[in-house]
Amino acid sequence: MAKVGVEQSLTNIQQALREKGYDVVELKQETDAQNCDCCVITGLDSNMMGMQDTFTKGSVIDANGMSADEVCQQVESRLQ
Repeated sequence: MAKVGVEQSLTNIQQALREKGYDVVELKQETDAQNCDCCVITGLDSNMMGMQDTFTKGSVIDANGMSADEVCQQVESRLQ
């Protein structure tokens, strides 16, 4: 199954993705995203420093305002 990185504070989304069989990695620092097929972020501190280094080639999903089910649907659609 696909490897999905999820920010630490999004515990409900981590649980929902695990229940669907995804390999979930907690994103504590940027290097945690290196081998992920997709990453889910809160979007609260989105690019505050203006840096453009990338650590993953996978999709990045901003979960701001979305339910865990909506995020799961986004992950599934981007990994097809």
